[in-house]
Amino acid sequence: MRVSTLKCEAKKLSTKIIIISDTHGLHEDVLIPDGDVLIHAGDFTAKGALSDVEVFNHFLGRLPHRHKIVIAGNHEHCFERTPHEARALLTNAIYLQDECVTIEGVSYYGSPWQPWFFDWAFNLKRGAALKAKWDSIPEETDVLITHGPPAGVADVTAGGLSVGCEDLLNRVALVKPTLHAFGHIHEGYGVKHSESTTFVNASICDFEYAPVNPAIEFVL
Repeated sequence: MRVSTLKCEAKKLSTKIIIISDTHGLHEDVLIPDGDVLIHAGDFTAKGALSDVEVFNHFLGRLPHRHKIVIAGNHEHCFERTPHEARALLTNAIYLQDECVTIEGVSYYGSPWQPWFFDWAFNLKRGAALKAKWDSIPEETDVLITHGPPAGVADVTAGGLSVGCEDLLNRVALVKPTLHAFGHIHEGYGVKHSESTTFVNASICDFEYAPVNPAIEFVL
């Protein structure tokens, strides 16, 4: 399986970030290259069972990356319903839920929310409640990790609908993170650029839930 590689020329090339998302319990079938930081942008379980989290945690423990950052996605019901139990099982990564962490001078912020999507986890209606989540993203964020995409960026479903969040797009335009990593919309896999931000939809599974897309490397 090939590996997609990106480079950020705006900063000193010093940190190799490996980005994956939407593995849905099939992470053993994914080629994950070595790097400094591994990011998983959510949907690492099939249907959000605690047993799936435990298996995923063991998998993370075998990977060589110095730092591993994970957020939940809409499949991670247990992180919404039984958050203390779920977080206690994820010992081999830094879990971010509307939180930030600074690693080697780089600020990472992670959030699992998305506009209401069927009856899955971490759904919020478009408008004030969702905007409030994005308003909490610190302006000094270098790497933003969300599960869902911003509006108009790698967010088109197989049915042709653009389902990203406009309020998230507006916050990204203000914060200007160097990297915005997400997943959720499998059909949107790939990389987009604005003047200030590289957008990465790192969904490993395709529309048929086959783990065919490669991890994406970003050098910061």
